[in-house]
Amino acid sequence: MAAPAYLPQGAQPADGLAPRLLDGNKAAAYGVLLCRPDLIAAYPITPQTPLLEQLYKFKADGRLTAETVEVEGENSALSAALGVTVAGGRAFTATSSMGLTFMYDAYLFASGTRVPVVMVIAMREQTAPTTVSCGQQDLMMVKEGGWVQLVCESCQEILDSILVAYRLAEDPQVQLPVNVCYEGYYLSHLSEPVTVPAQEAVDRFLLPVRDKRRPVLGTEHPMTFGTYVVGELYAEYRYKHCQAMERAGGMLDAIDGEFRAALGRPYGGAVEAYRAEDAEFLMVTMGSAAGTLKVVVDELRKEGIAAGLARVRMFRPLPARELLGLMRGKRAVGVVDRSVSFGWNRGHLFIDVKAVAQDLEPRIPVVSFIGGLAGTDLRRDLLAGAARTTWERGRGRAGAEVIWLGLE
Repeated sequence: MAAPAYLPQGAQPADGLAPRLLDGNKAAAYGVLLCRPDLIAAYPITPQTPLLEQLYKFKADGRLTAETVEVEGENSALSAALGVTVAGGRAFTATSSMGLTFMYDAYLFASGTRVPVVMVIAMREQTAPTTVSCGQQDLMMVKEGGWVQLVCESCQEILDSILVAYRLAEDPQVQLPVNVCYEGYYLSHLSEPVTVPAQEAVDRFLLPVRDKRRPVLGTEHPMTFGTYVVGELYAEYRYKHCQAMERAGGMLDAIDGEFRAALGRPYGGAVEAYRAEDAEFLMVTMGSAAGTLKVVVDELRKEGIAAGLARVRMFRPLPARELLGLMRGKRAVGVVDRSVSFGWNRGHLFIDVKAVAQDLEPRIPVVSFIGGLAGTDLRRDLLAGAARTTWERGRGRAGAEVIWLGLE
């Protein structure tokens, strides 16, 4: 039986459950509920506020047993979640934009002390100019903060990625905090059919980390978190952190297999390849715009143009090996970013992809397309134009390395 259109290719609804209509924030809330957290630390900020409201509703209805704490700011929200996690519990919080900036010292503390907390980022532009609109700039401002970062394309993937995040964060070989990231409004407020799995299926999936021991605060084995260090010991901390990030990147494919076995939906690991194997050129992006790019790829295929797509699901650690494999044999690569790296004046994902492409022989053109800032729609015609430009570069036509989509 073919999978319904709202599920990934090759998927079946978990446990035969019927889908329900949920927006991205509610899908995230169901994911959190199914993971049985001990604490929800909350401070509202648009566009993640409905996520916290839904969790409070679960609490009021008696479905959520977690303690809830309403704090005075985002820094305190993450700090409270860290406190519960280092004591051996499971905690959750969420934020966006300037709230993420406000909690940055706690954000670094979480990763530097290897605390496996999970936090949603409903991605939004940052000040200034002042706007409350979709963008990926807030995620890019913390991309070097040492967290594992998963980026979603659909509301179904938001729910599923929450489950994957806890499975990955709490694995003894990882023990790192994880962000689940989705675009504000385009996904946070978009309603789609979402299959909410049975609790038993989620429990099976999380079983490998349920009773695993990890360093926790306690009287039996006293220890400290965030102690003061210098010199070689500090370097050892950083080295082990980097090793854990590498293990996280290598484990996502295996966890994806476990997820499919327990819940019936595959996602393709750290990078989803769409019609990429025999493609002449490759488009690369992450987030909700990938859905539109898939439509563009299909339309170009009908014209006899062999287009392909690589959707980056794990932004940190970057799946460099997988991307290199997908780019090998292509004539050109186009990268669509919803953010800009100041100084480089290019998209953030483009910079990473360009670095990976340096290992290709022969070298191929890599083009940066910047668009979708401040909630601007990455329309099909804009993305089709980007794809055609990339195809032309692969056939020898010269042009700029950076193109701003829709900018007059």
